Amino acid sequence: MAYAAFRSIGAYVPQKVLTNEDLAEMVDTSDDWITKRTGIKERHIAAKDEFTSDMGVKAATKAIERSGIDKSQIDMVVCATISPDYFCMPSTATIIATKLGIKNATAFDISAACTGFVYALSIAKAFIESGMKKNVLIIGAEKLSSITDYSDRGTCILFGDGAGSAVISATDKKEEAIIDVHTGADGEYADLLMTPNGGSGSAHDELENEAAGCFMQMKGNETFKVAVRTLTKDVKDILEENNIKSEDIKHFIPHQANYRIIKAVGDALKMREDQVVLTVAKYGNTSGASIPMAINDLYEAGNLKAGELMLLDAFGGGLTWGSALVPFSPIGNV
Repeated sequence: MAYAAFRSIGAYVPQKVLTNEDLAEMVDTSDDWITKRTGIKERHIAAKDEFTSDMGVKAATKAIERSGIDKSQIDMVVCATISPDYFCMPSTATIIATKLGIKNATAFDISAACTGFVYALSIAKAFIESGMKKNVLIIGAEKLSSITDYSDRGTCILFGDGAGSAVISATDKKEEAIIDVHTGADGEYADLLMTPNGGSGSAHDELENEAAGCFMQMKGNETFKVAVRTLTKDVKDILEENNIKSEDIKHFIPHQANYRIIKAVGDALKMREDQVVLTVAKYGNTSGASIPMAINDLYEAGNLKAGELMLLDAFGGGLTWGSALVPFSPIGNV
């Protein structure tokens, strides 16, 4: 039987940094106000001529180099993004594959907002375990600055740009395998976090007068409550179903949306501080890119070793959510 192994990680962040002090000059806010409510101190912003695909390519290049797999062996590319290069087509995944020189591979985007990387992981796992694919490149890439309203204090303080990528490959060793992935969604809460205009649900003749509707909009307090409740239940379920205790987790890597959400979920799960990976202070919320960016920080700091168990956990617009139990399984080190 084929299993799916998490082989490598890579990430990229743009050079420009937008601090809380910078935002205080743009909207009615302050470093103290933002820090207390979100834990965010700064976020990175892509250059005007730097696209989501460009960031995805840079993250993917690192992941491929670290995987021990030649790019010619990659047979599928999946990009999780809500800020694609183009609104409808072509998909950002096809652009990334072409820029990387990957030919004839299946390539497509998915839209699951902040849960996008976990959704992409579940897709890679399913394709590999079915025998349809052997080496899947998954990418979470976002240029959220392109869909952020910088006059809206409730959202502009949260979001940043960046990309993260991983190579998921077939293995016959069960000890290397991704243990489990949970994903779910409930469209009943769609209006809590959305970009209301720009699609077929909005009349084109109204868009000129409703341009603000093409930016992200969020009902913060309601989203916070649903996120904490949903994430806590989902993680408890995946641990229980796999007979794993919270103390068995080496690295708890949640979506980096808001420190208060991460703290509330971590406390409910009885996670120790040394188990919880935090990058929200320096990157803000990078949606589908946040989890792989956090894994990459852990890896580049020398704190992610072969065989260590990661618990991934995400929640985003849709509403979507997901969790995953993933041992780090680089080639030649397990």
